[in-house]
Amino acid sequence: MPRRRQIYEGKAKILYEGPEPGTLIQYFKDDATAFNAQKKGTISGKGVLNNRISEHVFTLLAGIGVPTHFIRRLNMREQLIRQVEIVPIEVVVRNVAAGSLSTRLGIEEGTQLPRTIIEYYYKDDALGDPMITDEHIAAFGWASQEEMHDIADLAVRVNDFLSGLFAAVNIRLVDFKLEFGRIWDNDYARIILADEISPDGCRLWDMASGEKLDKDRFRRDLGGEVEAYQEVARRLGLMPEGTDAGAVLDLEKHRKRREK
Repeated sequence: MPRRRQIYEGKAKILYEGPEPGTLIQYFKDDATAFNAQKKGTISGKGVLNNRISEHVFTLLAGIGVPTHFIRRLNMREQLIRQVEIVPIEVVVRNVAAGSLSTRLGIEEGTQLPRTIIEYYYKDDALGDPMITDEHIAAFGWASQEEMHDIADLAVRVNDFLSGLFAAVNIRLVDFKLEFGRIWDNDYARIILADEISPDGCRLWDMASGEKLDKDRFRRDLGGEVEAYQEVARRLGLMPEGTDAGAVLDLEKHRKRREK
């Protein structure tokens, strides 16, 4: 597929003009960032793994009636998606105390929360994505009350499904980030799930050992980032046993040579 006009570049992905109106091509990079891009690095093969994992998760979610922007995966790093108007709110769903929640409230990391907590953050890198409330969202018109009801309902449905999906392969879904967008039909807009769901935006711990299988390995300088992402893909049945990072990258190099 020929390279098209670049629309946007973020920390982990690039969006290109799609082949048809209302579509985009989402390209997954190997770039890794943490702490609002204060820490930067590269995880070789991360984009390939995240593309595959996100495709799998979005396909399963569509199967249970969750509307998403995903159309299909195009190759090892790209997928075709619907163009949406992104709601400027990051939705964080928490099942277990970890990360900033533990720091803010002094709760020991790993503590099971008495109930699932949904938090909202304003999407603005320059401001550090500050935490916000429903009152802020309503006051500044970032989303309507009806849209926020839809977003909360979808977040709960996604959490219920993913918790079961990962538990079935002995992974504890600690918390994760979601983004949503609007699809317009004349004057009517509906909310759908956008962005990606991968170890970049989820905290995933092995149920037996507590080993981190997500981007916290990069944030905390634990090492083994690629192996952790691969382990998630293997457990979800997306990588054959014995496949390693080198094999994944060799496949991509072979694809690139064929495309030249």
